[in-house]
Amino acid sequence: MASGALGEVVDLLACPHCTESMRLDGRVLACTGRHRFDVARQGYVNLLTGPAPRNADTAEMVSARERFLTAGHYRRLRDELATLVTAGTVLDAGAGPGWYVAGLESGVRGLALDVSAAAARRAAGAHPRFGAVVADTWGRLPVADSMINTVLAVFAPRHHAEFARVLSPAGQLVVVTPAPDHLGEAADALGLLGMDPDKESRLHSGAAEHFTVTDRATLRFTMRLTGDELGDLVGMGPNAFHRPSTTEATVGTPEEVTASFVITRFAPR
Repeated sequence: MASGALGEVVDLLACPHCTESMRLDGRVLACTGRHRFDVARQGYVNLLTGPAPRNADTAEMVSARERFLTAGHYRRLRDELATLVTAGTVLDAGAGPGWYVAGLESGVRGLALDVSAAAARRAAGAHPRFGAVVADTWGRLPVADSMINTVLAVFAPRHHAEFARVLSPAGQLVVVTPAPDHLGEAADALGLLGMDPDKESRLHSGAAEHFTVTDRATLRFTMRLTGDELGDLVGMGPNAFHRPSTTEATVGTPEEVTASFVITRFAPR
């Protein structure tokens, strides 16, 4: 049973029912208000206070994401994020299988949070100092006030008020969003969901009440994908709910696909 990582970060957690501090006693996470949560055999803990949203990533989606990321296609993005997060406490909100936190320095510690239990199950072993937690980023985060130095949101929902609450005054929010040309060749070939051209402007307007922009950078490169890898790319995100059949996904596969990201850093107001 691998609950050691949760022991490293239990001071960052707050009870999702009463917001009291928490402690780890063997395989039980408990708060001072006597709410108790069992730690799963894989080492993650489920702190949802209601049923999981119906659009939570399935086990199949998480497996597809893990295969695609492990193949290294987004390694340049992970390496870039690692240069921005070199110390302190981190909350990866929407961590998936924990591939991005796995690329952080060994001295960094924090929480890999995702609404999908299948994702948290994988994230539990991603980094020795990251605890994996199932929680809904649209609700109150089970995180203590002002305890986080960096919040990461990589293609993930953004609850700006909650991010501002958990961040320390000198902390940073790092958001990765797809640029309009991200996966353009694949979208054209397979009829995938298009990128929202107003996504970045909505990011800034949504964050403005709580954050100011401190830096913006773009990262763009070309990936060479096999048919199976393109199938995983389709299957690991929102297109999984609208995906073509396996045969359709591999016919006419473009050999080169553009990866295009916008990395925006914010400071709390």
